[in-house]
Amino acid sequence: MKILVFFVFCFTVVSTASFALQDTDSLMYELQRTKINSMLDSRSLKFGQYDFSLTNRTGFFGLKTKKDMQKSINILTEIIQTDNKIIKETKTLLDYKNYQQEKVSSKSKESESRSLAYMRTLNKLQKENENINSQIIEQKKDKNFFKNMTYAMGLVILGFGLFAYRKISSKKA
Repeated sequence: MKILVFFVFCFTVVSTASFALQDTDSLMYELQRTKINSMLDSRSLKFGQYDFSLTNRTGFFGLKTKKDMQKSINILTEIIQTDNKIIKETKTLLDYKNYQQEKVSSKSKESESRSLAYMRTLNKLQKENENINSQIIEQKKDKNFFKNMTYAMGLVILGFGLFAYRKISSKKA
């Protein structure tokens, strides 16, 4: 019973691992897309804060203070840093996409080369089959020729024997 449970567990682990390996690239691509989308949402929020900080004036007579301007600059710096991260992550996403395209392309080329190899093998086997069939036909012709020659030789021998028998029997009589 324990052995059966062990084998079922091993089979489950192996099948899960092989399934996970097949979809790893797609999963990584989707995770990367989600990460970039969350960064874009974060950038939108920061841009909203920057827009608000541009209109926010806490100085006398509605003027901007040095703090207001520094806050706007800090938010703009954060936006630039986020943009740089987004560009970096987008490059990674494009690398995943290129990898997937190369993988599909290589599988396509592999399938094409395999099918061409099958076609070459089939053509080769068809030619060999035609050669064998022509050899069989030649052998049948040769067999018929030798069969007819055997009958002819048999008739010649039988005729010669009959001729000899008549000669011998005509001398005795």
